[in-house]
Amino acid sequence: MPVSAKSHFVEEQIVKGEESKMIQVILSVILIFSLVSSVLVVIKKRKKAGVTGIRNALTSICFLLIGVTALFAYWFDFMGLLSWFILFVLLILGAYFTKYMPVSDDES
Repeated sequence: MPVSAKSHFVEEQIVKGEESKMIQVILSVILIFSLVSSVLVVIKKRKKAGVTGIRNALTSICFLLIGVTALFAYWFDFMGLLSWFILFVLLILGAYFTKYMPVSDDES
């Protein structure tokens, strides 16, 4: 490989690395914004419905923790078996605690 082609290849890899970092930052910001806005929506809906207690909020908490755990695993390059196990357990717990969620009276 000639020197000029080699340096061009290295430059392309640097640019791709910078683009990859930018995509990681953008996706992280979008996820953080989505998590914060969903927490605010859940709190607002719980206050509006007059729902109290922690047991019926556990489904939302588990599902939000799935997003936080996945984000930390992505940031710290910890996408191994342990993080997948934690995500799976949180998903099962979130599904289990749906039985404590209040039943809506709306028919729409």
